[in-house]
Amino acid sequence: MTPPASEETVEAVVRGQLSHALGGRRGMLETAVPTILFTLTFIGTKELEVSLMVSVAAALLLMVVRLVQRSSVQYVLNSLFGIGIGAFFAWRSAQGGGDENDQALAYFLPGILYNAGYAVVISLSILVRWPVVGFMVGSVAGDPTAWHRDPQVVRLSSHLSWLLVLPCVVRVAVQLPLYLAGTSGEMEPQAAVAALGFSKILMGWPLQLAALAGMVWMLARDRTPVARAQEEQA
Repeated sequence: MTPPASEETVEAVVRGQLSHALGGRRGMLETAVPTILFTLTFIGTKELEVSLMVSVAAALLLMVVRLVQRSSVQYVLNSLFGIGIGAFFAWRSAQGGGDENDQALAYFLPGILYNAGYAVVISLSILVRWPVVGFMVGSVAGDPTAWHRDPQVVRLSSHLSWLLVLPCVVRVAVQLPLYLAGTSGEMEPQAAVAALGFSKILMGWPLQLAALAGMVWMLARDRTPVARAQEEQA
């Protein structure tokens, strides 16, 4: 009979680390809220500076809540960093003579580039047979590379890593054409900004949760005690 999953299994440890890396439900929500407010505020006011101020204020409020609770502010800082990079791109657009719609479109460009780069890096790690998830598996036994000697672990780690790649590919496939349509005039810039904002919301934490659910399902099929994994890799 298959033993229940617990923190004594390799799969449970990897699931926990994957959830932590993705931020969990709260971390993904903290990332989504500033984007939601930026999009809704810009659509309502058409004022880029006001939209940025509202999104930053929301992120700072979330940070205060974290500090009061004495919990990690990592994911709020990630959100603020993303807002800062987007604001920098918007500022560069303004310096180049772009209007507020052009600046708002530029705000979304870093996210598209990030997802494209993330997908490329993880895909390359899979193709060279050193999938990034494998290092999470290796951390269970305290050896970051021992897992690579087991072809089955490499194969499982590759499958899990592809599930990390998939959401990024979907985002780029949807958002890049919207960005190009808005900047080229094929689509009304304000409509493109709205579409980018809502697609970023819908393809943010929901896709991450879907990817995590797929990983949990894949990992739930086996139960490898941590002690046995350590013995096998010794």
